[in-house]
Amino acid sequence: MCNDYEQNVAWAAYRAAMKAADLAISDRQSERDLPRAADVRIGDIAPVARQADDLVELQPMQFGMRSSNLRRSAIFNFRSEGRHFTNSRRCLIPASAFFEFSGNRYPKTRHRFSLSTSSVMAIAGIWREGQGNESAAFAMLTIAPGLDVAPIHNRQVVVLRPDDWRAWLELSAPEEELLRPLPAGSLAVELVRQGAPEEPGPI
Repeated sequence: MCNDYEQNVAWAAYRAAMKAADLAISDRQSERDLPRAADVRIGDIAPVARQADDLVELQPMQFGMRSSNLRRSAIFNFRSEGRHFTNSRRCLIPASAFFEFSGNRYPKTRHRFSLSTSSVMAIAGIWREGQGNESAAFAMLTIAPGLDVAPIHNRQVVVLRPDDWRAWLELSAPEEELLRPLPAGSLAVELVRQGAPEEPGPI
């Protein structure tokens, strides 16, 4: 599951990508609303794009939503298959890359996935308002892996096609059409860290 991603999207690139996706952004916002981070981990605050009337606004939110079961940890990934999101608060999570880990020993091997043709990635998410003094919080939706991720991990986050950004926010298309892997070759994978050697299996 994805518990770590990179947010190095430049403000100019974000504005251009939103314009190309026919999404209007607030004139009141600037690069200050899209802070960069080499790693965004569970519990960190990061910018999330959500609908606000006819505009799409960036709002700082915590990565990981509080579970209704107090014994459970924060919900940072949310399985999308077989679910409907009509009554959910839907969002786009700007990212330049996400990380997946492989191996059965720590430290695990770390892999970086970025788009092959763009510096701006939008991950499908849902969000909730905070309670009391808590920040609003978000989780990433997951699906079965596409061909680019399958050799590394058995799940992946939903990276939306730019043509589907508006459709996800407005849910103007069926979920199964929006929440699907990208075609093979859409994601570039980079080995960031080689992990510890695998433990040998039983003889």
